[in-house]
Amino acid sequence: MDRYFGFKEHGTSYRQEMIAGLTTFLSMAYILFVNPSILSATGMDTGAVFTATALAAAIGTLIMGIVANYPIALAPGMGLNAFFTFGVVLGMGIPWETALFGVFMSGIIFIIITVTKIREKIINAIPAELKYAAAAGIGLFIAFIGLKNAGIIVGYEATLVTLGHLTAGGPLLAIFGLVVTSIFMVRGFKGGIFYGMIITAIVGVITGVAPMPSGIVGSVPSLSPTFMAAFSIDFSEIFTVSLLVVILTFLFVDFFDTAGTLYAVANQAGFVKDNKLPRADRALLADSSATSIGALLGTSTTTAYIESSSGVAAGGRTGFTSVTTGMLFLVALFFSPLLVIFDTTPAITAPALIIVGVLMASSLSQIEWNKFEIAVPAFLTALTMPLTFSIADGIAIGFIFYPITMVAKGKAKEVHPIMYVLFVIFIAYFVFL
Repeated sequence: MDRYFGFKEHGTSYRQEMIAGLTTFLSMAYILFVNPSILSATGMDTGAVFTATALAAAIGTLIMGIVANYPIALAPGMGLNAFFTFGVVLGMGIPWETALFGVFMSGIIFIIITVTKIREKIINAIPAELKYAAAAGIGLFIAFIGLKNAGIIVGYEATLVTLGHLTAGGPLLAIFGLVVTSIFMVRGFKGGIFYGMIITAIVGVITGVAPMPSGIVGSVPSLSPTFMAAFSIDFSEIFTVSLLVVILTFLFVDFFDTAGTLYAVANQAGFVKDNKLPRADRALLADSSATSIGALLGTSTTTAYIESSSGVAAGGRTGFTSVTTGMLFLVALFFSPLLVIFDTTPAITAPALIIVGVLMASSLSQIEWNKFEIAVPAFLTALTMPLTFSIADGIAIGFIFYPITMVAKGKAKEVHPIMYVLFVIFIAYFVFL
C-alpha cells in the first residue's frame, strides 16, 4: 500500500492521508442532501437519488484514488444537477429518464475524446474568458435557485422578481443559515458549508420549520426507482436536436469544470511541473467513467470537486486520501433518515447553494474586462444563465457573440475555426428550438 500510493515519495503517512480524506468528505458531504433535494423536483425518488449520489461519489472517488493516485474526490456536480432539473427536465420538458441517458452518453463521449486526445484541441479552441464566464454564470444560476427555493426571492408581475416575506419561517431560516455558513467560511473552517447546513437543520427542527426525523441511522434506501432508468426510455426520443444540445452541454460544462478543478488541486498539491499535469488522462478517465456510472445508478453528472483542496490543505498528497473519502461516502449511506428534513425544507439547503454560487462566481476576476470584445460575450454568458434559467442558453449566447465581437475588433484570425462552427450550431439551436 505504501509503495503503491508512494507515501514516502510524497512525504505523507496513513494518518495524514486519512485525516485529509475526512476533511474532504466533511467539505463536500452537503451534496448528499442537496442533490436529492434538487433532482427530486423532476419527479425522481428522493431516497433512490440519495443512494445513487452516495454510490456515485464513492465509486468515482475510489477510481480517482486507485487509478489516478490523486487526492481528488468526485460527486454529482453542483450546477450540472441544476441544469439537469431546471434546464432539461422542467425547462425543455424532457423526461428525467431520457436526461439520465443524456448524462450517460456525455460520459461515454468524454471517455472517447480523452482516449483519442481530442480534449487538447477543444481546450485550445475555446477562449479562457468564456470558460471563466460559464463557471461564474453557473454560480449565479445556482445562487438564484437557492434564493428562490428559500422564498427570499419570489415572482412578481410588475418586476418579474422581488423580495419575499423575509419574516416567514422558511426565508428567516435560510437567512440564518446563510449568516452562519458565511461566518464559518470567513473563519476558514474546513467543511464550513456542511456544518452550516447541519446547524440550520437543527434550528429548523427546534423551531418547527423543519420536521423531526424518525431517526439518524437507518437502512439504505432502495436504488430500484432510478437504477438503469436511463435505458428504460423510448429510444426514438434520443434522436432529437434538443437532446443533442443537452448532451453537448453536459459534456462542455463537465469537461472544463473537471479540467479546471484537476489543475487547481494538483497545483496546490505541488504536482504540476512545467505547466503539465502528470497522469492527467487517468484522472479524466476516472471522471468520465464516474459520470456514466452515476447516470446508470440514477444521478446527474459526477465530476471532480474543488472542495478536494481542503483535503490537500490538510496534508493529502496521494490517492489514499480519495480512498478514505470514498469509503466515508459508503458509510454515509446509512444516514438516509435525515433526508426528510432537507427534502421538505429547501430553506436548509439554500445557504449551501448560495455559498457555492459565491465560490464559482469568483472566476469573474480572471476575465479581462478592459477588452470590450471579450467583456461582451463573457458578460452575456454569465448574466443570461440566471435570467433565462438555463445554463445551455447562456453558453449558446456567449458562443454566438464571441466571434462577432472578435471579427468586429479585427481579430478574426485569433478565433479558432471550431468557434465558428459552434457559432453556426448555436444559431441553429435558437432557430429550431
